[in-house]
Order: sequence, then structure tokens, then C-alpha cells
Amino acid sequence: MTQPAEKAYYRFVVLFFNCLLTFGSYFCFDIPSVLQDQFQGNLTCPNSTVINGTVDCVEGLGMSPQQYNLLYAIYAWTNAVVVVLAGFLIDKLGNRFGVFLFSFLCVLGSSLFALGSHFKGTPYLLPLMLTGRLLFGSGNGSLTIVQNRITAFWFKGKELALAFGVTLAFSRLGSVLNFFFTQKFEEKYGMQWTLWGGAILCVLGFASAILVSTMDKIGMKQLGLDGAIQEESRKVRIQDVKLLSLRYWLLVLTIMFFYNGIFPFIADASKFIQDKYSGYSQKEAAYIAGAVYDSSLILSASVGILIDFVGLRGIFALACAVLTLPVFGLLAFTFVPPLVSTIWLGITYSFAAASMWPSIPLVVPQATLGTAMGMATSIQMIGIGVSNLVVGQILGTKSSETKIPLWRWQRMMIFMLANTVSCIVTSVLLNVVDRRQGGTLNKTTKRSEAAERDSDREPLNQAEEEEEEEDEEEEEAVRSHSINS
Repeated sequence: MTQPAEKAYYRFVVLFFNCLLTFGSYFCFDIPSVLQDQFQGNLTCPNSTVINGTVDCVEGLGMSPQQYNLLYAIYAWTNAVVVVLAGFLIDKLGNRFGVFLFSFLCVLGSSLFALGSHFKGTPYLLPLMLTGRLLFGSGNGSLTIVQNRITAFWFKGKELALAFGVTLAFSRLGSVLNFFFTQKFEEKYGMQWTLWGGAILCVLGFASAILVSTMDKIGMKQLGLDGAIQEESRKVRIQDVKLLSLRYWLLVLTIMFFYNGIFPFIADASKFIQDKYSGYSQKEAAYIAGAVYDSSLILSASVGILIDFVGLRGIFALACAVLTLPVFGLLAFTFVPPLVSTIWLGITYSFAAASMWPSIPLVVPQATLGTAMGMATSIQMIGIGVSNLVVGQILGTKSSETKIPLWRWQRMMIFMLANTVSCIVTSVLLNVVDRRQGGTLNKTTKRSEAAERDSDREPLNQAEEEEEEEDEEEEEAVRSHSINS
């Protein structure tokens, strides 16, 4: 009799609740981007005036541009440190341990961040909000690893890129709704209630964690894989990181350089649009900046289906990097409407996310996937953290600069261009190495499915394979000795 877990509907129900894990946390992540004027606004505005429909003074938390960018940098740095250990723990202790712990950290961190806004004008504001972002970063980055590990388990050899694309779409739905509604909500209810609303959405992720972990546990038992996976998990060692292939490391560097140009840009995009292009209100600028996420939300699922159908993941990764180059050139040196650039960036981002991240399960064994994902996320976040700090230095440190000079923004875009060029170099090397090692990443669908099944049968590492061969030789020697005697 066919078990429910063997049917397609079961894995897609798992996928639905798995997607909801990060919906609220992605909404929370970019709230500062939408409310950048309020975060960097003056503590009081006793003599504010309205000029051409725009208030010349915005009341807010009084942060400098450097302090504001530190909110994103500390999130990235925390991820860089925590996710490696988190990935290893997930491989050792299982998805259910990770999904509960890290969704709880998201709730705790977002709540502390919201609490910090109540201390406006005091020395406690920045430490509280940074601590909140630290805990939030510890949870959200690690939660993404569990999410990807669950997705890879249920969809490897099936609709893998589609599943990753749908997961990204749900996460980006949180980001898109943030860009559309946060500004309106803040105008009506104020900064503090807006931040608490984000924390409440993180509670939705915790509720989803309960459901997805239950279905994952039941499904594994029905498939008869629970014991086998636990046995493989006991073999995982932190030293296995040294045995990850060159393809894996080139793939990770490609991901890092590509994302270095995405997230730091989005963090400051709303203010950039207001400073460079005339006639955009804060709300309109937030909508245009959010078009990056709008595009990925619309395209992620269909792009996933396309990549599942044609394969060629390495080629797509290279093409995304090449096609992203003109975006930052347009933003730096032309006055082409910014919506063109943000939609364009959203399209390349959709293809990059659907081709790069689903490639990791193809080049590492399932048992070490959490550790590999953790290491990839760590390196990605180190890059983003450095980029946020560099951008903060480029844009200046004084909150009195209500409008940042255009030359500073151009330098920021040149920095983004440099990251994109580095991404092109690593993606070219990735394709060369992949071709020499069998071309797994660029295989068409049928051959790719066969490669995925083969990777499931790979031993955990080469040393383990050699140990098994030695054991077999010893057993053969014992049997021969017994026969002779």
C-alpha cells in the first residue's frame, strides 16, 4: 500500500509550510530599508516646515548613516559566525531541532529590536537594537539552512529548482509586502507598533515550524528513512568541511559576490532614489526599491520550472552575473528611471537564486548538506557584512547630511560593479572546473536526475570510502585464512 509520504501532494504540503518559516522574518529584515528616513531622522522637529509637499525635517531615532548600516552589518556578521555551527548541528541533531531553535531566535530578536525603539534618545537604543538584530540574524540565517535542507530532502531528483524557487518566492512575498505596507502602517500607527507588527509575523514562522517538523518526522518514518538518516548523521564530523570539492568553493564564492551587489544596494536604495532622482517621495522610492523583490516574487516559480527542465545551472549563474553589470552602470552614471534598473536586477536575481543555491545539493552528499549550506551562508554573510561596512564608510557618518552627495552614491555603485565583475570571474572558473569533473551542474534534466541519485549513494567522504575498502579486505583475508585452516 502506498504511503501518503510517497505521493506528490505530501511533499508539496511540506513545501507550503516550509515556505512560511521565513515569510515573517524576511518581512522584518528590510523594515529599516523602508523606514530609513525615520531611523536616521532627527529626535525632534520643533520648527519643521513643508516645502513643495515635503517636510524638511523627519522625526525619528537619530541614527547616523554609519549606525544605520551597522544594523545590516551586524546581521550579516552574526550569520557568518553562527551558520557554520548551525549547519553542523542540524546535520548532527536533525531538522526538527534546528527548526524550533532558530524560529524562536527570530521571534526573540525581532521583539528585542522593537523594544529598542522605545528608548529613543537614550544610550540604550543602539545597543538594544543591535542585540535584537544579532539574535534575529542568528535565527534567520540558520533557519534558511534548515529550510533548504528540508527542501533538498523532499525534492532532490524531482522538482528541486521549482521547490527552491517557490521557497524564495514566499520569502520575497514577505519582503514585497514590507515595501508596500510598512510605510503606510508607520504613518498611521508609528514606528514602535510597526516594529512590533514585524515581530508578530515572526510568530507565524514559529507556528509553521511546529507543522513542518511534524510532517517531516511522519514522512521520514513512512518512507523508512528515519533510521538511515540518523545513522548517517552520526558519521558527520566538523572536519568534513576540508573534504568539500573545489566546485563547491567556487560556487560559494559566486554566490557571495553576486549577493554582495544585491542586499547592500537594497538596504540604501530608497534613500538613493530620493537623493539622485527628483520628484520621488519616500513611499514611491520604497515601492521602486521593492521592485527587486516584486520581480523575483513573480518569476521565481517559473524560473525554477525552466531550470528544472533545461538544467545548465552553471551557464545560468554566469549569465546572471554578466547581465547584472549594466544595472549598476545605469544607476551610477545615467538618469534612466530607477524602476528600469530595479526590475532588471530583480530578474537576474531570480535566475541567480534558482540556479546557484539548488546547485549545492548536487555537489555535496545529503548527510553533510547542512554543514555545506551553513558554510555557504557564512561566507555569503561575511561578504555582505564587509560590503555594508564599506557602503557605510562611502556614504559618510554624519546624520546632518539630509541629502548624500551624488559622488558618494557613484562610488557605492562602482563598488557594486567590482563585486559583479568578481562574480563573473568565479562563475567562469566554476564552469571550467565543473566541465573537467563531469559537468554535473550543466547536465540536462535526465542526466541531472541520474547524477542526483548517484550523489545520494556517495559515501560521506573519501576517507570513509577507504575505510570501508580496508574492512572488506580484512574480512576477505579472515575468510581465506579460515578456509585454508
